[in-house]
Amino acid sequence: MSTTTQRATGAPTTPRTEGRLDKMGIPRPLALGFLAVLVFMTGNGVESNFITPHMVAVLGSPEATVATIVTFYSLAALIGSYVSGALSDLVGPRRVMILGFAVWVVFEVLFLLALNIGSVPFAAVAYAIRGFGYPLFAFAFLVWVNITTPVERNGSAVGWFYVAFTGGLPTLGSLFAIGAIPVFGGGTGGETGAMVASIGLVAIGFLILLFGVRLPNGFSRIAPEGESAWRVLTSGIRLTATRPKILMGFLVRLINTAPEFGMFVVLPAVIANERGWGQSRWLLMTVCVYATNILVNALFGWVGDKIGWQRTVKWFGIVGSATGLVAWWYVPQLVPAGSDWGYVLSVIAGCVFGCLLAGFVPMGAIMPALAPEHKGAAMAMYTTAAGGAAFLGTGVVAAVLALGGGGQAVTWTFVGLYACAFVMIHFLKVPQGRSAH
Repeated sequence: MSTTTQRATGAPTTPRTEGRLDKMGIPRPLALGFLAVLVFMTGNGVESNFITPHMVAVLGSPEATVATIVTFYSLAALIGSYVSGALSDLVGPRRVMILGFAVWVVFEVLFLLALNIGSVPFAAVAYAIRGFGYPLFAFAFLVWVNITTPVERNGSAVGWFYVAFTGGLPTLGSLFAIGAIPVFGGGTGGETGAMVASIGLVAIGFLILLFGVRLPNGFSRIAPEGESAWRVLTSGIRLTATRPKILMGFLVRLINTAPEFGMFVVLPAVIANERGWGQSRWLLMTVCVYATNILVNALFGWVGDKIGWQRTVKWFGIVGSATGLVAWWYVPQLVPAGSDWGYVLSVIAGCVFGCLLAGFVPMGAIMPALAPEHKGAAMAMYTTAAGGAAFLGTGVVAAVLALGGGGQAVTWTFVGLYACAFVMIHFLKVPQGRSAH
């Protein structure tokens, strides 16, 4: 059996025989790219669950100041996520991934130097600019996946991408931190050592990409020839301004993982300190929560291909995630502090959230299907929303804390955002399968 894969430009690639990976939704020529994203995001995720208390301790700044620094980092990730799609349209996703690696490494080194000398402004600038790195690398690869995978398997392919993405951030990243922090002496010194080691993981991910993925359609522009660079770079913004459904799809994806990033800010102190389970158990909890997410990302991609992308997002993604989020906040408050069985129940509650968060996976197939003649621009907005979720999540926390609220207020603010997504998803029904070609 052979298949012809459609690019975003509409030009067919050379027919090739499908293998088992292709039928699972992983384009065989891109298989090592998924591994590259996994390893890169593992390095990126090492600090994800201790960076806020680490900066508070090292810089001597109040938590609100550090939350603002993290918010600027997330804003850079939002901008980088848009640029990853737009630049992929212009110069090809492979070149964008190389740029993302360079930005990450250079500004991670500068960030560590800033922490070492205790400079808050230097640390804030270096950390913010480093925020451009991971979306340029990871989301450019998602564009590459989208222009390579047959439409009828798009949901599955996006699911496998998120297996790699969330497998690294925060799951394997947190697991690496659990082992590395004691090796480097524990405390803030151990955390610094773990961050230094994360540079090696990011470099390994880049080398896997550099030598293992050479599919020709990733080396050249995706946008139609003749379009100016400015039109290509602004195409996603213009598409969003002229098509309400693209805007709604953008907002739904933006809301999708915002609570994940918000909980990274508010839950470490709650689980580790207030409830008395300690830092290592908080890190172990995040490993369990997002390992669950890894296990079902590909499953929900397949479910979306079978029962409908919109239906999967609506009931599993939106309703399910809201329910799981409430459970993850309240169960730790209701069980005895420091108890082993209470910790287990809290982990289970978090795993419910992590599992059902994967119900949003088909949004990666819905967005390009909303504008099939402008897939690159639609994917630019999808990747912007994916990166912007970090900005929204940390921004909600910063705003609620500034208004005097706490973790409970943060949780219910996110539930309200999920309610908004529930309304918008009704308008995002798209053709699926071969009918979408």
